[in-house]
Amino acid sequence: MRQAHHPEPSEITLTGVMAALSDPIRVGLVRVLADGRERGWGELRAPVAKSTLSHHLRVLRDAGLTRTRQEGTRCFVLLRREDLQTRFPGLLEVVLVAAEADDVGRQVGVKDGALSR
Repeated sequence: MRQAHHPEPSEITLTGVMAALSDPIRVGLVRVLADGRERGWGELRAPVAKSTLSHHLRVLRDAGLTRTRQEGTRCFVLLRREDLQTRFPGLLEVVLVAAEADDVGRQVGVKDGALSR
């Protein structure tokens, strides 16, 4: 895997973030990652093919919502909560509360027995 590009906080745009959050699977991934734990891609559970999950994770990374780190052959993902809070104060919390209220992304989770880092 080549080195992933992560936008600088000043490069994160509202329209990019909102576009990335326009899919329920991606909202579910953000909900899972909102606990602040770094997760291995293999720990994530979603009702999509691995290639589709990889696409969703790339969309979140490209929009500046997540940071991806490679360790050997494994990839790990972390929500960029502080960067998002600095750039758009309160936005992430509002999205998470609304997603919880409407149960958006409920089908996304962590595999049973997955250890968090």
